[in-house]
Order: sequence, then C-alpha cells, then structure tokens
Amino acid sequence: MKKSLKNYTLSYITIIILIVIAVWATLFYAYITEEVYDNVDDGLKNQKIEIIRAAYQDESILKTDTFGINQFKITKSNVKIKHIEKSTFRNELIYMPYDEDMEPYRILTTYFYGKDKQMYRLEIRTSTVEEDELKYDLATALIILYFLIIISIFLLNTWVFYRAFKPFYQILNKLEQYQFGKIRESEPIKSNVREFTQLDTEIDKMLDRNEKIFKQQKLFIENASHELQTPLAISTNKLELLLEDEELAEHHLITISETKESLERMIKLNKALLMLSRIENNQFEAIEKINFNSLIFEVCEEFADLIDFKGIKIKINEHGTFTIDFNVDLAKILLSNLLRNAINYNKSLDGLIEIKIDQHHFTIANTGKGRGLSADHIFDRFHKETSAVNSNGLGLSIVKTIIETNKNLKINYSYSDSFHIFKIQKL
Repeated sequence: MKKSLKNYTLSYITIIILIVIAVWATLFYAYITEEVYDNVDDGLKNQKIEIIRAAYQDESILKTDTFGINQFKITKSNVKIKHIEKSTFRNELIYMPYDEDMEPYRILTTYFYGKDKQMYRLEIRTSTVEEDELKYDLATALIILYFLIIISIFLLNTWVFYRAFKPFYQILNKLEQYQFGKIRESEPIKSNVREFTQLDTEIDKMLDRNEKIFKQQKLFIENASHELQTPLAISTNKLELLLEDEELAEHHLITISETKESLERMIKLNKALLMLSRIENNQFEAIEKINFNSLIFEVCEEFADLIDFKGIKIKINEHGTFTIDFNVDLAKILLSNLLRNAINYNKSLDGLIEIKIDQHHFTIANTGKGRGLSADHIFDRFHKETSAVNSNGLGLSIVKTIIETNKNLKINYSYSDSFHIFKIQKL
C-alpha cells in the first residue's frame, strides 16, 4: 500500500529513533545499576575495615557468629587464602519477618587474622531493598521518558513535516485541479524552500506551454473545419450532379457514390469537430430550466422512423421529473448523441432501448453485441471499440464535453445483463 511522503519519512525516522533511544536507555540503566552496586559495595568495604579494627581492640567481637542487629558475623576458618585482604560479593534472598517475604541482600565475604593468629571469616550484609526500589523506579522513569520522547518527537516531526511539505501538497493540488482549456488562476506558492519554489515555477511554465499548444491546436482544428466546409459542400454537390448523369457507366456511378459517402463521413466529422470547438469555447451560454422528461420524448419522436426501420423497441419509464439549469441546444445534442449511439450499436432486429427517468438521474440503456466496453476510454476522442464504418469516434466525446460544461452533472457507463447503460445524474 502506498504511503504519503510525510508518513513514509516519519516511519523511518520513528523506527531509527526508537532503536537509538532503546539502546541509550539500556546502557543508561546498566550504568546507573552498576553505580548503585558500587556505592553499596563501598559501604560494605568501609564496614569491613571498621569491624576488623574493632576485633583487634575487642576480641569479644570475634564471638559474633550469627547475624544480629549489626548485620555481620565472624566464624573461624581453615581456608587457605593467598590474598587475604580480597573481598567477594554476592546477592542473596533472605526472609524478612516484618514483610513476611524474601528480600534481596548484598553480602560481602572476606578473611582476616585475629590477634590469636587464627583465621576468621567475616560476612557483612546490607539490605538492597532500597537499591531494588531505585532500579524499579529508574526503569519506570526510563520507560515513561522513552514513550514521552517518542510521542514528542513524532508530534514535532508531524508538525514540522506538515509545515515544511505544505507547499508540496499545494503544488500537487494545483496539478490535480488543472484541466486543459479551463481558465487557470494560479498564484505562486509561498515557501522558504528553494526547491519547492523552483518546482512550482517550472510547473507553471510547463502548464503555460501546454495551454498555449492546446489553444493553438484547438484554433487550428476550428479554422480547418471552417475552411473545409465550403469545399466539402461543393464537392458533394458536384458528385450529386454526376450521379444524375445518365451517360455514365454503372461502375463509374458506383465509384462516385462511394466517394460521396466518404465525403459525407468527412462532413460529419467536420461538424463534430466544430461542435466540440464551440462547446469548449463556451459559445452556448444561454441557460434555462430544462425538463428532460419532455425533451427525451421529443428527441425519441425525431428518431422514431430510424428506430422503426431497425426494428428496435423503446421503453420509457418515468419515476420522477428530471429538471436542471442547462442550455437547451446542448441538452438536445446530448440526448441526440446518446440515443443515436443506442440505435447504431443495438441489435439489428430484436434490439431494445430502455430509458428510465428519476428526479436525480436518468439512464439510457441498450442491448448490444459482445461484452462491456472500456469505461476508462469510451469517452475519449476518436476512440472506437467496433469497426463501424459510419462512426467517427466523437459522439460520446461530445456527450462528455457537454456534461463537463455543467458542474452539477456527471455521466457514468456500465454494462449489466447484456445492457450498455449510460447514467446521467445530479451531483
């Protein structure tokens, strides 16, 4: 799954920070624990020196063979020790009557000679309950600090990235909203980051170049279509005159007829291009409240002869009245193209066209051959998924362009139960 740039960067930063702080906390905890043990051991060593000195002065201390109030005991020993002054330490759990529980103790063990030249074993113990509580408190504080630092860094990074990448997302939003031929009101992105400013400037230059090329192409198509109208009309008229000449042979008449059909397709294409140009140039500005129910019946009446000729049945179901502010000419062109498309690509004899009208949408569905068409490309210019000779690939493109002139409408194509369905609905 794709991530945003901010989340992608934050995830890596957070993981790295987690690892770094975890290592740091572990080392810090080990260091503090070692320091605590050192302090406890130093205290035990001081007690050892004081007890041995006291034993030289008062031999009765040598008879302390059990741990008492002073927390040490001295016992005779026959062990041979090379370094008699060396002390060893160990941890041990000892039962505490007050708490009725085992508590940890730190025990020092060492050996020394008394005045009587006898070797004695000295054991001194001290409770490390406070030291354990200190370690527990230290571990708790480190964990809390750990999460607080992580949360703080995450929130800080989120805020910093939001502030830093705000111009970047503004640039993305500008690109998402841009459409060829639409009036573009663009303001320079305000940012202290040189790369973002440079990116915005270059994108504006690119869009301006594309817009200029688009306008040039549109103007060329419009001018070429206008210029082609007259010679196409003249050529068609001359071919019609030739077809009336009885002196021409039959094969000549067939050739002229085929040429005339090609010219008529060119005339249709020319008219379609002119229509697209007029729509894109907003030359249909008059807006009024349109009742699509009555307009659909009117357009169907105009195509009645063609529908009967092709043996197609048409059903119109009204479940409400579809009304919207629209240009009446564009509305007629919209419905004519959709209905003509439903007729041309229907079955030859037992075809069916179903029109359903509701308050919020209406659909024009027709039976047809084959499977569903590509919803992503069906409205593209010059896109044809069939080998129909009379198709110029602009009918549905004109429909899409007309829909785009009204921001309150949208059109969708779908294929269900052997029906090609075009749905126009209010947003």
